[in-house]
Amino acid sequence: MTQAPRVNLSDKIRATLEAEIASGQLPPGSRIEEQALMDRFGVSRTPAREAVLLLSSAGLVSPVSRQGAVVSGISLSEYVATLEVLMELEGLAARLSARRMAIAQRQELEQAAQACEKAAKAKDAVKYAVANRLFHEIIYDGSRNDVLARQLRAMRARMRHPQTSMFDRPGRIRNSMSEHQGVLQAILSGDEDAACRLMTGHISSGGNVYADAIATMTQPVVAGPPPSGPLARVTPVRAAAKRAKPLASDNKNREPT
Repeated sequence: MTQAPRVNLSDKIRATLEAEIASGQLPPGSRIEEQALMDRFGVSRTPAREAVLLLSSAGLVSPVSRQGAVVSGISLSEYVATLEVLMELEGLAARLSARRMAIAQRQELEQAAQACEKAAKAKDAVKYAVANRLFHEIIYDGSRNDVLARQLRAMRARMRHPQTSMFDRPGRIRNSMSEHQGVLQAILSGDEDAACRLMTGHISSGGNVYADAIATMTQPVVAGPPPSGPLARVTPVRAAAKRAKPLASDNKNREPT
C-alpha cells in the first residue's frame, strides 16, 4: 500500500522551514504565507497549511491569519525555561545513543568531534559552531527516537542564540571541545549513565556562559537558538534573565554551544 503523500509533503515543508528558522535565515518576525509555500514547493494548500500548523504546535511560528504565520521570538524567561528542558532531553538522547547508536553513526560522531577539534585549533568560531551542531544532530539521530529528535530540533530552532555565538566567549570553544570528548567516549563505550551525565553537564555549562553574556548586555538582546553546552546549574541563568531586557527580533542569530 502507498503512503499518504500529503503527510510526507507537509513534513518535508515543516523540516525545511524549521532548518531555516534554526539557521537564522528566517529570523523572528518573518512572515510565512501559505500561498508562497504552495508556489515554492509546488503543493496544494492542504500540505502547506499542515506544515504551518506543525510549526505552530512546536512554538516556532504564531498564526496571524487563516493563511499565514510569523516566526516567533522568545523571551528570556521562556529561553531559560526551555533550556532547563533541553538539558534533560539532551542527556536522554546521549543515554539512548550509548545504547542504540549504529556503528556507522559512531564513526560519524568521531568525525564530527574531529571537525570540532580542527576548528578549535584554528580558533574558528563559525566552523566550530557548524561542527558542534553536527555533533549534536548525530546524537539525536543515534537515539533512534524520532519523537525525541524532533522535539530537540524544534527547541533548538526556537532558542536561536542572541546576537553573538557563545563560541565567541573566551575559553568556550576549548571547554566545549573537552566536554564533547567526554560525551563521545561515553557513547562509544556504551556507558549510558556517563553519557547522560556528561551531556547534561555540557548543556548546563553552555547555559552559564549564556547567562554571563546577557548579564553584561546593556541593549535588548535577540532571540536565537540555544547553546549546546553544559548548564550544570540553572540559578545563574535565572538571575541573568531577571537583569536583562526582553528579547527583540533580529537576524544576527547563531546557535548555542
